[in-house]
Amino acid sequence: MAVKELIGVVVSDKKDTTKIVAVKQKAAHKVYKKVITQTKRYAVHDINCGAKIGDKVQIRETRPISKTKRWSLTCVLEKSST
Repeated sequence: MAVKELIGVVVSDKKDTTKIVAVKQKAAHKVYKKVITQTKRYAVHDINCGAKIGDKVQIRETRPISKTKRWSLTCVLEKSST
């Protein structure tokens, strides 16, 4: 079974080792065929506390760490300018 990896943007870093990452995916509507942007938020485990709000990050699916955390931060792809 392949490990899922996604790329998203950090939208919250208020918790100690948990970051909230928003991942945008585009999909066509089943009836109208219009392209829709769907956003999903994931609770991500960040042990090094290296990501800040606005950073573009890569996340990887892991074992359940807590009730909502099933993803871990792999690397920071781009730092935010602010």
